[in-house]
Amino acid sequence: MAMIEMKQIQNKNIVSPRGFTAAGVQCGIKKHKKDLAILVSDVPASVAGVFTTNAVQAAPLKVTKEVVYNTGKMQAVIVNSGNANACTGKQGIADAYEMQALAAQKLGIEPYLVGVASTGVIGEVMKMEPVKKGIEMLVPDAELESGIDFAQAILTTDTVMKNTTYITTIDDREVIISGTAKGSGMIEPNMATMLGFITTDAAIESAELQQALSAITNVTFNAITVDGDTSTNDMVVVMANGLAGNTPLSPAHPDWENFYTALRLVAEDLAKSIARDGEGATKLIEVEVEGAVSNEEARKIAKTVVGSPLVKTAVFGCDANWGRIIAAVGYSGATVDPGSITIKIGGATMVENGEPISFSEEELIEILKQQEVKIYVSLGVGKGHGFAWGCDLTYDYVQINASYRS
Repeated sequence: MAMIEMKQIQNKNIVSPRGFTAAGVQCGIKKHKKDLAILVSDVPASVAGVFTTNAVQAAPLKVTKEVVYNTGKMQAVIVNSGNANACTGKQGIADAYEMQALAAQKLGIEPYLVGVASTGVIGEVMKMEPVKKGIEMLVPDAELESGIDFAQAILTTDTVMKNTTYITTIDDREVIISGTAKGSGMIEPNMATMLGFITTDAAIESAELQQALSAITNVTFNAITVDGDTSTNDMVVVMANGLAGNTPLSPAHPDWENFYTALRLVAEDLAKSIARDGEGATKLIEVEVEGAVSNEEARKIAKTVVGSPLVKTAVFGCDANWGRIIAAVGYSGATVDPGSITIKIGGATMVENGEPISFSEEELIEILKQQEVKIYVSLGVGKGHGFAWGCDLTYDYVQINASYRS
């Protein structure tokens, strides 16, 4: 079957795939903003998840990992912001299980079908009375506004909601994939301080969904960095409830590439939205690397460049200091030949085959003033190709993180 072009659709969100509902309320964990949300499938959905690599992992991750890895099905996820329920000992574990049980009771489903996610301040015991009250307040439905409430309730220092939706064709049926995420600071994935929720009405078994998500995460969520910190709470969960009615997807399915590409685009959009919304950020930085010895090394170099505080501050200050870029390439730990490196910023060549090239400072200042800045590096030592995304480092980043608990 010919490849069907992916189509991004506007005015859709996490509840747009068939059979999904959501809600978000303010229950009192935070003083003035929505802080509790729920996402529900009409039927148990195949589930896949990826989780932080931090050795210190928050209590909700234990609960959600059990659902993903032991049950293989998820019908709902309860999410709070304002408190990470991390480093809270046995009480934190008990509270996470209580959130799971209360949400299951509210929905009339088994607890082992409910995931739990939390984000916010680390080291504070969860205030369970507001959570109990909030769960009773949640009334999930399929209205666009309810998806917006969900997206708002999971935010912490984010300045904007992060939503995206794509439509594709499987077995001549319309399949929708939607995603919502939060993440702004403490972003150095593998994972990052981020929560991502993706819904689809495609039919696919959990094993195949996990295979796809794991591969896609490496080139999307794990290719962003804001500040080099890896959090305790981060996860991305995909729920696929099968209500589109297609034959179950696998790599052997003739429309597998349609599904895989749409899922990758959703993940990439969310990842870039997180990078763009870095705390205090004014610019999205994209680094493309080609000519590395492997794709993995290309991504490693790209992430090193975009994560360099000196590169990030140069972009913020509109300073075309390519020396900071080539230095980051050099200390990335990847294979490089200094005499083969070419560097461009926004299409303007700074270095070619290791030699400096004259450039117009005025032209580069205008390029660096843009809201999106692209840095291109060619290594000339192989065929590896990769991307990474990040943001500039501003005065506001320091201010936000100096007063996070205030």
